[in-house]
Amino acid sequence: MAVLNVMSVTLDVPDIAPGLDFYAAAGLVASVEGRQAHLRCEGQDRASIVLRGGAARKRLHHVTLRADGLEAIAKAVPAQGGTVVAAPAGFEDGGLWVRDPHGMLIHLIDCAPDAPLAARPRFAVNGPGDIVRSNRSAMLPQASYGPVRPLRLGHVLLFSPDVPVSVLFMTEALGMGLADRAQDVIAFCCTRQGSDHHVVAFAKSPGIGFHHASFQVADPDEVGRGGRALVEQAGKGDWGFGRHTIGSNFFHYIQDPWGSWFEYYSDIDFIEDYSAWTPTNYPMEDSLANWGPPVPHDFVHNYEAVGEEEA
Repeated sequence: MAVLNVMSVTLDVPDIAPGLDFYAAAGLVASVEGRQAHLRCEGQDRASIVLRGGAARKRLHHVTLRADGLEAIAKAVPAQGGTVVAAPAGFEDGGLWVRDPHGMLIHLIDCAPDAPLAARPRFAVNGPGDIVRSNRSAMLPQASYGPVRPLRLGHVLLFSPDVPVSVLFMTEALGMGLADRAQDVIAFCCTRQGSDHHVVAFAKSPGIGFHHASFQVADPDEVGRGGRALVEQAGKGDWGFGRHTIGSNFFHYIQDPWGSWFEYYSDIDFIEDYSAWTPTNYPMEDSLANWGPPVPHDFVHNYEAVGEEEA
């Protein structure tokens, strides 16, 4: 039994229109059915973000994860403080629906994996005594580049009132591995075979909630170019361009209409076999970035937590 990758995040929002504008500007492809919006990466036939309109305010509804061994997971969930539940109203009764010890809803489905991404030209960097790109320019004129299009949803970061308890549930009930953590404030979980450094992560907060969804792009140039373009169109907060210590990925975060975040990333660490990986407990100064601009004051603020909305 094991989680294999993240599939999507479903959010309840007051009005899908601002979300449609934001995620379209981010490079996702939208389809609308009534008060629901399904936003997918170009070339994929499934949504990575689902918005359901009509809510009083934005709330995480559930996260969908691809997994195998659903029967074994169902048996393991109660022992780790979770519950197996019926499908919510309006959703198909397929796969396995569970709530974690804090009440966060997770939908586990056993399905075929996405097709592998096609290889892109290698990001060639000339270094001292190591010239790998000669007789050509690395950069074309700005007009040569089209809009940045995310390739896939790589990971999600969720809020938790008790990060170690959330990690224990993901590892013991859902078969994931702890990749790394920073004290009891933030932790990163991977799958056990052929995994990005993290697939699901948790940050400490008074309650559960959605912090960000992170989308892979081709290279650091696309992180920078896509991030700047989305900031200009969204007109809200951003954090980047920078690079994480934990996971090593280049990042640029842009704030969505409800205070959560969208991340472009490239070059994340890869864990081929979790049995050969040793998790590190990092100091707090390495919990967010190795380098980058100052962190926005509300970057780790959970606008979904009761009593936190107006802070």
